[in-house]
Amino acid sequence: MRTDTGQVFRLEDYRPSDYLIPSTGLTFRLSPDNTTVITELAIERRDGVNGTPPLELDGDGLALRRIEIDGKPLEETAYEATPDRLLIHEPPHSGSFHLLIETQIAPARNEALMGLYRSNGVYCTQCEAEGFRRITYFLDRPDILSVYTVRIEARRDEAPLLLSNGNPRERGELADGRHYAVWHDPFPKPSYLFALVAGDLGRVGDSFVTASGRQVELGIYVERGKERLAAYAMDALKRSMRWDEEVFGLEYDLDVFNIVAVSDFNMGAMENKGLNIFNDKYVLADEETATDADFANIEAVIAHEYFHNWTGNRITCRDWFQLCLKEGLTVFRDHEFSADQRSRAVKRIAEVRTLRAHQFPEDQGPLAHPVRPRRYREINNFYTATVYEKGSEVVRMIRTILGAKKFREGMNLYFERHDGDAATVEDFLKVFEDVSGRDLSQFALWYHQAGTPTVVASSSHDARTGEFTLEIEQSVPPTPMESRKRAMHVPLAFGLVGPDGNDIAYTAANGADVEDGIIHLHKRKHMVKFSGIAQRPSISLNRGFSAPVTLSLEQSSTDRAFLARHDSDAFCRWQAFNTLLTETLISAFRSVLGGKQPDFAPDLPQLAGTIAADEELEPAYRALTLTLPGEADMAREIGSNIDPDAIHMAREALLRAIGEANRNLFSELHVKLRVDGPFSPDAASAGRRALRNTMLDYLSALPDGAARAADHFDTATNMTDRIAALTVLAHRHRASDNARNALASFEAKYRGDALVMDKWFQVQASMPGAQAVEVVRALMEHPSFSMANPNRVRSLVGTFASANQTGFHRADGAGYDLFVDAVLAVEKRNPQVAARLATALRSWRSLEPGRQAKAREALLRIGAAKGLSADLRDIVERTLA
Repeated sequence: MRTDTGQVFRLEDYRPSDYLIPSTGLTFRLSPDNTTVITELAIERRDGVNGTPPLELDGDGLALRRIEIDGKPLEETAYEATPDRLLIHEPPHSGSFHLLIETQIAPARNEALMGLYRSNGVYCTQCEAEGFRRITYFLDRPDILSVYTVRIEARRDEAPLLLSNGNPRERGELADGRHYAVWHDPFPKPSYLFALVAGDLGRVGDSFVTASGRQVELGIYVERGKERLAAYAMDALKRSMRWDEEVFGLEYDLDVFNIVAVSDFNMGAMENKGLNIFNDKYVLADEETATDADFANIEAVIAHEYFHNWTGNRITCRDWFQLCLKEGLTVFRDHEFSADQRSRAVKRIAEVRTLRAHQFPEDQGPLAHPVRPRRYREINNFYTATVYEKGSEVVRMIRTILGAKKFREGMNLYFERHDGDAATVEDFLKVFEDVSGRDLSQFALWYHQAGTPTVVASSSHDARTGEFTLEIEQSVPPTPMESRKRAMHVPLAFGLVGPDGNDIAYTAANGADVEDGIIHLHKRKHMVKFSGIAQRPSISLNRGFSAPVTLSLEQSSTDRAFLARHDSDAFCRWQAFNTLLTETLISAFRSVLGGKQPDFAPDLPQLAGTIAADEELEPAYRALTLTLPGEADMAREIGSNIDPDAIHMAREALLRAIGEANRNLFSELHVKLRVDGPFSPDAASAGRRALRNTMLDYLSALPDGAARAADHFDTATNMTDRIAALTVLAHRHRASDNARNALASFEAKYRGDALVMDKWFQVQASMPGAQAVEVVRALMEHPSFSMANPNRVRSLVGTFASANQTGFHRADGAGYDLFVDAVLAVEKRNPQVAARLATALRSWRSLEPGRQAKAREALLRIGAAKGLSADLRDIVERTLA
């Protein structure tokens, strides 16, 4: 584990390496505490490099045992080797040579879970971003593309399964009960995509016939006894492969495609060429152990990693500053896949909720950075919502601006022009300029400029002239290291909704700014005039969330209620009602702060009932629309001087008011929507369960809520319903026998299933109120919890910090004290996980003064710890800056 080096990497400092590595041969002699790695590299001096510059290879905690050039051992004076660097002073003048390096590593002692590690008897690798240098000395950078041949040797009884990238080439027996396998990947790839898995795992096999008629062998490897839980993942994989052929014309290129599910993994999954390695929570599922959200996540993550085969593997990044080039683009692709598999409207709303919950706070706080960062100290800390989610939104805007046809032409040209390349954001934008003839230089600011743009809009209507005027102003708030911002190209999809609820035809006076239902903002201020509008319309703006902006639209609550009933755009219809809910909640919050009981007019609860009863709307959409903004969402909207306890009280008051006003309707729906018969994870069935559980959420806040929730729990036939009931019991009726009995029953039934126990931890970690601190501290001693497992840490500590506003931000600072202790304990094992946990304090300045001071003290305490890793120190220092 490296501690802070203080080195800052800058985009402008990039330069190509002096040397290339066209081919890489690796031999692994696996042993838990003493694995030998023999690396054979074909080295070539890059064309245009003068002289014979030194060759410097990256390492991280390595022990060098042997080094040879062209078969001859190097004199000790010819090189300098440290755990973190190998420097060959004067390589052969020919500029082309063969380098052999032998290193020794201890996978069983690698608790950071980067490089090659051993967990639960399985050898596994994680090399993105800079984990390969923990295996062998190498030019560990994305623009070094090499063809890999890998030989793995191990004891057969310890590791009967030996997997690596590419296609299997050879396997056989060795002496002393050992065996070997050789894998060859014919496609050049960067070192971060290298993968190795060895152990004793069960296999689920299938095959896929590509569009050109090639048969691909598919395998998903899981812990023995859990093979049946991989069926949905296999189905999702095959659907992903077919979808990529049909929608993007992309066919899989190897003879085999393997997925391995492991329980100790820092990320969700990893796209290594031909051998994807997954956190098992994104592979294992059935109705008894997984919720509908789990099934949807498995489908999305399987698709995401598979889609990387082209957007990330065949075309990779020139450097880590271009991370969004593979991640943002691939998130866009997996979003489109999920939208086609399920409900496009529901998926889009869910995407925006995620963006606002995770990326908007990032943009508004000390950790703000552009989609393509310009500098970093620890690259692991830039796997952020900005790179992934906002990066996806930028790609979506390109499609919005160009249209679907030109966007597809641009993607085709991207694959044709850059297959086998390490590309840049400029390369990506250039293909769209070339196919469309458009200048995207202003649009490129979305990649280069941090911050969420604010768009303020107002409208007026002149009945005499039939003219409707829309005035729009954009601005981008200051962010760290960037106070002055330039105007963006913001594509705002819109519609004018008439009194009858239908869109009005219009003529725009300044047509250059309006094109195919989109207002293109290029300047800070715009005025758009529409003629032929006899009656004042309601403006439906930013339809489909066409641009990731904060929209402040001068609009009456009457107009919003009208749009919530009639807008033809599903997203804006949801947004109208969500805005009404948000405004009502903020008003209730202010009442609570003033010592008053919130008072709600009947209009909003009545509208909620109308939406719930509207059977023309799919159940999943109704469920999303009726879900109140979360407490963190409210805090973001309020912006400053946040009191989490007052927010919680306001939200619960509105929930009760809506539930009471619609008691009979919600009760009828709760009964009517029960899904009987065999379980299915399909979108329609999941939507019915979602709406039914939303009804339960409202009804659980009423006087008889505990009994109703207990019955819901006792009669549940699937995990979705069971966890919904357990949540409302634990959160609203935690002192009742019903809640205690349900928690105990759940634990007794599932204590042997780690992934299900994570849900049990999450329910209690998010339990509102001051007592949550003591609950979480006690659960840290539970036999099913482990500080060494990232999933356990995220389920308990991560949930407490990110999803429990009242507990984490307890007024006396006890929540922060628990958090600091946990972060520092995790950091000793796994700096990456600790650094991600620490981002929970990114919005500390928005709290009321008392909590703000205690949060700052917590950050200072973390920063003062001795021997802090680069990962964690980077987050703490930027958060405090």
